[in-house]
Amino acid sequence: MDSKYRSLRVGLVGLGLEAYWEQFAGLEQRLLGYLTEVERNISGPTRTIVHLGLVDTPQKSLEASHEARRQEIDILLVYVTTYSLSSTVLPLIKRAKVPVILLNLQPAAAIDYAAFNAMKSRTEMTGEWLAYCSACPVPEIANVLRRLGIPFQQVTGTLFDDPVCWEEIEHWLRAAEAVHLLAHSRLGLMGHYYGGMLDIATDLAQVSGRFDLHIEMLEVDELTALCHAVEDTSIANKLEDFHRFFHGCDDCSSAELTRAARTAVALDSFVSVHDLDLLAYYYKGSGVQANEDTISSIILGTSMLTGRGVPVAGEYEVKNVIAMKIMDLLGAGGSFTEFYAMDFQADLVLMGHDGPGHIGIAQDQIRVRPLQVYHGKVGAGLSVEMSVKLGPVTLLSIVEDGERGFMFLIAEAESVSGPILEIGNTNSRYRFSIGAKKFVEVWNSHGPAHHCAIGIGHIASQLEKLATLLQLRFARVC
Repeated sequence: MDSKYRSLRVGLVGLGLEAYWEQFAGLEQRLLGYLTEVERNISGPTRTIVHLGLVDTPQKSLEASHEARRQEIDILLVYVTTYSLSSTVLPLIKRAKVPVILLNLQPAAAIDYAAFNAMKSRTEMTGEWLAYCSACPVPEIANVLRRLGIPFQQVTGTLFDDPVCWEEIEHWLRAAEAVHLLAHSRLGLMGHYYGGMLDIATDLAQVSGRFDLHIEMLEVDELTALCHAVEDTSIANKLEDFHRFFHGCDDCSSAELTRAARTAVALDSFVSVHDLDLLAYYYKGSGVQANEDTISSIILGTSMLTGRGVPVAGEYEVKNVIAMKIMDLLGAGGSFTEFYAMDFQADLVLMGHDGPGHIGIAQDQIRVRPLQVYHGKVGAGLSVEMSVKLGPVTLLSIVEDGERGFMFLIAEAESVSGPILEIGNTNSRYRFSIGAKKFVEVWNSHGPAHHCAIGIGHIASQLEKLATLLQLRFARVC
């Protein structure tokens, strides 16, 4: 992705009422100070703050709306500093045409009633009250936006000493960053669907239209040709990378490691040439030995790509690689997984998958395992084995939705210690607050594909916000 598109452009505006400024000395300056505090709190190295000022008339709102368009803002934070007319903010919101967050933040948890009532001037008392009056116009604004069918969100709290409030604002901005980066990402699709997996097939028009992803249709033959062009020095360098990235390489034959290193170098070139940000692939490879050799040596290279922010999903799992990318953009990692078995004695679900693993969410260093049978697919080769870090995790499945294309299916769980199946792939034990049986039944009732993405941390609320910004529905199982 071009670096110039990596910054989230956040429009920030304060709402006021011009008639107040002459009546209440110092009120405008005080509210501008509040707006500066908001800007300070939301700033960051990955964000450009477009300060649209304190808008207090419909005319200024219209001017701000044109500036918002010129500055190509991605999201609009509307700080309701005091009472403001709904007609003041409407031109800005309508022309900006971006997600809107109404900030209902008063300066402190409560007015100092004793000090307030001790004021000698009724005018000063009204000015002080107006500095706390952010909640007053929010119903009016919400009413108008709702009647016009304009989506909006709200954050309510205090400007100072309210970490919960600011965490919620931060979560909205992180979700907006993920949406923005996703919309500037390129999805590579190489090969074809895994025969018989009807749940995996999806509508690529919906993929592009709902997530704004650009799709590149790619050939395995091109990757194979790149493999044949790899030089020995590049293979040697990649073998050194393997020993730093993985554990257990010494248990593998030098021939298999060399084969995997050659393919990994070719993959790096393949991703660079096509400027890919995520990749889904599957290719049977039977009948063409060169392609079979490429596909059966791909796992170490795809694991390294996944670990550095270019998630790769096998079995041509388009929906799931998008889920993996979303989890990675939110800082949760994102690894391929599916139900393996249930442990009714421990009330757990065992989950995992062959193929790429994400080092960022591994409990320990990823192990490399030689395989005599390549998980029922053509060929042999090397695979990776890991468990997801113990502690809180979140599952995400992107599921077809007849009305909006897709929906998010979300569940939070705990990754717990205990025996796993040491078969050369990602494998973990998960405990759900509603119990293993109920989780499986409720999850399946939403009709997801049999794969999902797993990430570390409890991030359901961030995923819900991200779905909201994408105008997709979501369902949270637990």
